[in-house]
Amino acid sequence: MRVPFNDLKRHHDALQPELGRKIQETIDQCAFIRGPEVDKFETEFAALVGVARCISCANGTDALYIGMRALGIQPGDEVITTAHTWISTSETITQTGARVVFCDTDTDTFTLDASQIESKITPKTRGIIAVHLYGQPADLGPILEIARRHKLWVIEDCAQAHLATYNGQQIGTFSDLATFSFYPGKNLGAMGDAGGIVTNRSDLADWMVNFSRHGGKGNHVIEGMNSRMDGIQGAVLRVKLPHLPRWTQRRQQLAARYNELLAGVGDLQLPHVAPGRTHVYHLYVIKTAQRDALRAHLTKENIETVLNYPKAVPFYPAYQYLGHQPSDFPNAFANQNQILSLPIFPEMEERELLHVIDSIKSFFKAS
Repeated sequence: MRVPFNDLKRHHDALQPELGRKIQETIDQCAFIRGPEVDKFETEFAALVGVARCISCANGTDALYIGMRALGIQPGDEVITTAHTWISTSETITQTGARVVFCDTDTDTFTLDASQIESKITPKTRGIIAVHLYGQPADLGPILEIARRHKLWVIEDCAQAHLATYNGQQIGTFSDLATFSFYPGKNLGAMGDAGGIVTNRSDLADWMVNFSRHGGKGNHVIEGMNSRMDGIQGAVLRVKLPHLPRWTQRRQQLAARYNELLAGVGDLQLPHVAPGRTHVYHLYVIKTAQRDALRAHLTKENIETVLNYPKAVPFYPAYQYLGHQPSDFPNAFANQNQILSLPIFPEMEERELLHVIDSIKSFFKAS
């Protein structure tokens, strides 16, 4: 039996013919860039998250850049973020002209270690980007308290955590603004690149609308950029949006099944969900000292796994200029050598999950 890491064909087949009808309507309207489907998606997604505004854009990376520009980032400023994330979080800081300041992670949740943030703050610090990694919120309470005390803004990077909650409140609603990715493999994914920014601040929302559309179509009040959602992606996302709560529940059910059947197996450390947080399991990430051998075994069993991510961001060549050592981020460095993402997607069948579990058990039994 082959078990894919994700199965987008199965995912989209389940939504036919509605997907085909909506896409064809958009083509017939020639609404290829933005258009009515994108406008409606912005309204509907804002309502689902529980915020006043959603500003769509071309992708989740642009969303971070646009958000920081809206908050007034300037060359020479500093922004603190996690050492364990996808490079979009950090590269966009650099692209604004600011300097990225990495902070170590909590060893169990992989999210930003709030207890270490204040040691990173300097007179040049302007903000904090908290990443809700793998589908679990960062520890927003202390992060926001530190930000208030030091007069810093906070951006929530929600690219992997659609509908996750922190102390009963949905993520994306705590900070100055929050960014989302709708990359195809995300919990809510388009059929191409797409992103969005949500906020309750009308001043930020209006500025981001102008900035992402060449500084204001027909009346260029500022120099902006071109980052607009395609009409077809808006149509696809509108079809998918009502299914997101059900898909989220299914991911949580699959994770609970993994937890139940893998408890006590070998040296596995299963995903830890911190008190007051809900995990939406964009990724189901285990830890083991035998990661590479286990991954090779699962590959032989026709089970696809992924390393999210092979290195903590400060240790990539792109950040060699910062001169960081493993001792600077001991938790992130240790985790990068132990983490393994197992298959999880809403359409995953019980027999597929059991094959993954049986294969993992057989590995540890033989080792």
